Amino acid sequence: MSDFFFQLHPVIQGLIKGLAVIAVIFPIAGICSMAERKVSAWIQGRPGPNRAIPFWFAWVPVLGPFLQRLGIFHVMADGGKMLFKEDSLPGHVNKFYFILAPIVAMMPALTTVTAVPFGAYFDPAGRTIPLGLAPVDVGLLAVFAVSSLGVYSLILAGWASNSKYPFLGGVRASAQLISYELSLTLSVIPVFLWINAPGTEGTMSLARAVEFQSQPGFLGGTWFIFLMPVSALVFLISLFAETNRLPFDMAEGEADLVGGFHTEYGAFKWGLFFVAEYSHMLIGSGIFTLLFLGGWNPLPWLSLGQFAALLHVAHLPLAVGVLSIVIFLGKVLAMIFFFMWVRWTVPRFRYDQVMKLGWQKLLPLAIANLLFYAIAIAVIQK
Repeated sequence: MSDFFFQLHPVIQGLIKGLAVIAVIFPIAGICSMAERKVSAWIQGRPGPNRAIPFWFAWVPVLGPFLQRLGIFHVMADGGKMLFKEDSLPGHVNKFYFILAPIVAMMPALTTVTAVPFGAYFDPAGRTIPLGLAPVDVGLLAVFAVSSLGVYSLILAGWASNSKYPFLGGVRASAQLISYELSLTLSVIPVFLWINAPGTEGTMSLARAVEFQSQPGFLGGTWFIFLMPVSALVFLISLFAETNRLPFDMAEGEADLVGGFHTEYGAFKWGLFFVAEYSHMLIGSGIFTLLFLGGWNPLPWLSLGQFAALLHVAHLPLAVGVLSIVIFLGKVLAMIFFFMWVRWTVPRFRYDQVMKLGWQKLLPLAIANLLFYAIAIAVIQK
């Protein structure tokens, strides 16, 4: 099957990969939307969504009521509502840019996922081959470069709405992105200083970061969250700010901006903004997992190869590939649950608190952390 795929024309390969990304991202975003409400309900001690059920499934005993109470069918209800609800276009907006903004929001979300490896298998020579749509050597750089363009959609939506509250939301989003992107970038430099030892070929590959957490020995098998906890903390806080998640959702801020940058939006266009937000959460969680949580390695000091050998499947590339994907997705979903947990636990910061945290606390901490590891790595590798 793989040989047949690689024999296809590159344009057809690209089209298939693009459709695969859409087929994965949109359902996951819908499930995250339902999970968000269920998680908030569990934290607040209420049932949450539990009523929607298709008439043709209502008669199924046990399974039907169980899935109904779990809220699974609300994903279908939400999808149908977004597609068929009247999509109004206010008369006072700049129509071209108003429609363009949610499309621009989806472009970085669907592009960056191609550079994130999501699993691995072993070839006959025993080498680890990462699984990904575009496993480029500058993977992290590509993700940072493209994902930062997502803020343009928020600015465009706020400006095109011709309303002061959406415009303020867009301005806040741009200021917040600039404030925290510096800390985000500085937090990952120590990881790649460690990976790119003197005399080795330089790389920004995310798969290489996982490879360095899969080596034998105590330091070799230690996840970077234990070796570089401050880097992981700065990256995680900056990730919340970059994805506009509470307590950093200054672009929305219902209490003081009505609804923020998307106040004038509804139906499918409104839904695209939140598909993009969940996509950025998914990609950000994947990058955090690859850099600091061992990627597809199940446990610290237990690599994928060792785990596959324990299960006696190391010689089966398909089994190893599926196993690595399951481990990776399990960590990513745990991270997404953490995003939701924080949203319904920590109150929203004020705008001045967000700026103070970014510039006066997080950025100096990221710079000090970088200097410490630069000196320590230079001493260790000398």
